[in-house]
Amino acid sequence: MENIRDRGTKKWTALMLPEHVKLLKEWLAEDDYVEKPVFEEWELELLQDEIQLAKASESIVKIQTWKGGVVTSYQGKIKGINVESRQIILQDPFGIERLKVEDIIKIQSII
Repeated sequence: MENIRDRGTKKWTALMLPEHVKLLKEWLAEDDYVEKPVFEEWELELLQDEIQLAKASESIVKIQTWKGGVVTSYQGKIKGINVESRQIILQDPFGIERLKVEDIIKIQSII
């Protein structure tokens, strides 16, 4: 039994057609999909208050955004709010991010 030299998983790779690989990737992407939360009016007001408080106190915040079924986290200081384009300007250690207000699902002050 010790002298058996097996090819391991290599012998099965020939059975994976490109169509199968594509469908498996799509299936995995569906598993990671997150539904966008629906907020009540009072929850939107709380988000707005938290944004204004973080800007006024210049505290570091953690902001989560939703776009296309993916939740992304950002961390930094709110440097400005552009009312016309409905964006928040967030300064993080790597530069400046512009986040759309309608994409924000959570904001939390860290410091």
